[in-house]
Amino acid sequence: MEFDIQLAYIDPGTGSILFSIVIGLAGALYFLGRTLYFKLKFLITGRADKIEDNLSIVLYNEGRHYWNVFKPIIEEFEQRCISAVYFTSAKDDPFFSFSFRYVTGAYIGEGNKAFMRLNFLRADVCCMTTPGLEVYQLKRSKGVKHYAHILHDMGDVTCYRLFGIDWFDSILLAGEYQKGDIRELEQIRETRRKDLPVIGSTYLDVLLEKKKTLPEKDNNQFTVLVSPSWGPGALLSAFGEKLLDPLAETGWRIIIRPNPQSWLSETAVVERLTEKYKEYATIEWDNSPENLLSLSRADIMISDYSGIIFDYVFLFERPVLFAGSHFNLEMYDASDLDHIPWRFEVVKTFGIELREEQFGNLKEIISGAVNNRQTHDAIKTAKETAWQYIGGSGKRAADYLVSLKSHQAKEEK
Repeated sequence: MEFDIQLAYIDPGTGSILFSIVIGLAGALYFLGRTLYFKLKFLITGRADKIEDNLSIVLYNEGRHYWNVFKPIIEEFEQRCISAVYFTSAKDDPFFSFSFRYVTGAYIGEGNKAFMRLNFLRADVCCMTTPGLEVYQLKRSKGVKHYAHILHDMGDVTCYRLFGIDWFDSILLAGEYQKGDIRELEQIRETRRKDLPVIGSTYLDVLLEKKKTLPEKDNNQFTVLVSPSWGPGALLSAFGEKLLDPLAETGWRIIIRPNPQSWLSETAVVERLTEKYKEYATIEWDNSPENLLSLSRADIMISDYSGIIFDYVFLFERPVLFAGSHFNLEMYDASDLDHIPWRFEVVKTFGIELREEQFGNLKEIISGAVNNRQTHDAIKTAKETAWQYIGGSGKRAADYLVSLKSHQAKEEK
């Protein structure tokens, strides 16, 4: 007798929904059980003890490359003797190389394992770089009083995937200009009004200090940095060999630094391209957690509309070429706005747009861009707009997170 066995397949979207349902039911049962437990304990003992495992301030880092976002905040907590907990999804997180006294850290796994831990978290404040709260697997825990999102690049907040920021209680901003688009989205989607403190950029403050320790740039070797965003409309997926072939033929040093997410979400594209160019001695691939060394070595950057453009021009004030004709806003929060986001407009003031039909003349275009000294004022204006409170972000972020706890304490009295 033969049996026709068909294996069940669950697509990622359905899997995400099922996971969300399971987490929702488990969460409801968990918190219901805890509530009943403490009510019963009160009836028996007459004392309403505080929940033992409730944490004060929790910081969550989704990956090693975001360590610089949290470092200034943690250092500020240490100086003030403020207790906090740092959860990370990176086993090799640089946090563990420090001996912090007041901030304790723990590796909580990656992906769904980390989300499971966070979905049952009990804390006064939870601050994270991860967007998409309440959208997929990462849910608001009933045990967390306030969710804060801190930015990890200098672009518009509305350039996250759809609904990336809707369900946070606050967004810690780099510049005042970012407020307008968030308020517009809140009005369009009728979501709760968020706190929007402007703190500056923690990770750029770290890179600015590290820049002082870098070795001198080798001016004898002209270097081009290709550093795109990720996704269907991003540089490597949209153009691939069409862009890299003429670059390889220049004989210049070419550093290709894909977005960290590309190594996870565009594996086939990255593997195809690394294989094709592995014999070129002048081409190197950079997947290091920090981008600073590659930025410092580059005479010019080629990108799309990645936030790394602003890291480069704000720190080094060197020219940028951007190719963005394939960028599709439909999957991003900005698609609901009635105007083009700031990053897409400001990059045109100091960068040179590169069209696909120009790829054959890349060497001439790059040489002309490097010799153009008219972009300095435009970069300065963009920097003043987007990067406020330079050097003071750690203090301002810590001030805000601590103020949330103080405000909660007053409300509970």
